[in-house]
Amino acid sequence: MNIILEGNITPELKERCTLLRLDQFFLKELDRTCTAYCALQNIPINEMSTLKNYIETHESMIDNFYKRNWNFCEQALEHLIGHWNGQLDTFYEHFSDRIKSYKESEPDDGWDGVIR
Repeated sequence: MNIILEGNITPELKERCTLLRLDQFFLKELDRTCTAYCALQNIPINEMSTLKNYIETHESMIDNFYKRNWNFCEQALEHLIGHWNGQLDTFYEHFSDRIKSYKESEPDDGWDGVIR
């Protein structure tokens, strides 16, 4: 798995890899927010028939994270951990920890989910 910033995604990369949105980062040097994606290439053949469903679940989880729908995110993680040949499991574990932290102490009204 490789991590790619949105400005580096090429049509060739989109064709060769499964791209999944991860986090948004504020880049101080550029004074803008940038989205990070993972580029997956080694997806097990037995997951190919359900690939679209897992992509949709992952993307819905990210969308719901920014909506503060923590319960949806936790349920999505239960289905996603272990897939993608385990390539995203570390990200999912850290993501789960962040969600647990936000459930214990809800972010303030200015929270936008962007990592600064």
